[in-house]
Amino acid sequence: MSLSSTCKIIHAFALVITNLSLAQKKEPATVHTLNPSPTTVVWGNYWSETPPALRIKSGDYVRVHTLITSNPERLEGAGLPADQVEKELRDVQVIATKDRGPGGHVLTGPIYIEEAEQGDILEVKINTVDLALPYGYNAIGQSGFLSDEIFDRKMQIIQLDREKMLGHFANGIEIPLRPFFGSMGVAPPKEAGKWNSAPPWIHAGNLDNKELVAGTTLLIPVHVKGALFEIGDGHAAQGNGEVDITAIETSLKGTLQFIVHKGKSIKWPRAETPSHIITMGCDRDLNAATHIAVREMIQYLMQEKKLSQADAYMLCSIAVDVNITQLVDGNVGVHAMLPKSIFVK
Repeated sequence: MSLSSTCKIIHAFALVITNLSLAQKKEPATVHTLNPSPTTVVWGNYWSETPPALRIKSGDYVRVHTLITSNPERLEGAGLPADQVEKELRDVQVIATKDRGPGGHVLTGPIYIEEAEQGDILEVKINTVDLALPYGYNAIGQSGFLSDEIFDRKMQIIQLDREKMLGHFANGIEIPLRPFFGSMGVAPPKEAGKWNSAPPWIHAGNLDNKELVAGTTLLIPVHVKGALFEIGDGHAAQGNGEVDITAIETSLKGTLQFIVHKGKSIKWPRAETPSHIITMGCDRDLNAATHIAVREMIQYLMQEKKLSQADAYMLCSIAVDVNITQLVDGNVGVHAMLPKSIFVK
């Protein structure tokens, strides 16, 4: 072997050792904690001008606590003992009359992700979701799907068994619990102003998608610097449609990881579960929302699986399930579910 070849080998080996050393020196992701308080929650809106409650970097984790969408008086009026109302829920009532609205959700945040800029994709990995309370509630709201037929405004406290993961609805009726955050979103475009927390849109927000449990990932288009992520509206269980306007509403705790992706963009939120790719659409009209969800799935198949538009459309018809997410949030929601198992290579 020549001296020149030997030098090249030594140089290459040195580069490998250097790169390994740099990789070993890479700082681990930081884990933050964000608990609800009068200074760390937003009541009822997503807005580009809301001051951050927490600043993090791409790759960081956040342990977050969200509060039940209600108030102490309503819960106690439904029969909940006063000593079971979370102290944090009482604490945040101070902002209820000052900065509330236009929606009704108590959202923890915003979280400012340093690297996030308009046009990026924010990946939110939902690592854990845990019940924070041994109870939740369901209430028939005036904006329910059948509010023009069913006028009873009943509110019921539902006891939650956190060991068996069952909700006791009535004698002989136990509901399997699959907790998820009903609202996860970023600030909408600046021109949208202070966006009501109820209608989901291109910023995600109140998606009420019951597939977004622990172990899944939500992808959201970023519209403003820092993204300004907010989270809340905890659900212990929900049926697709959420027809009376509430699920089993409760407080949740979870761990999320935030990753910013540059160089790629999406128009609407997407998600991935261990078994499915999910595209979503929201609009005041159910037909329009369905068009968006299906078009987004076709775009995914064209971009990621390199199918033609016609082949993607055909595959949607034979393999994709199109579901009603919810019918009650002003903008209704539709999600299309593509099973990953059909891709055998």
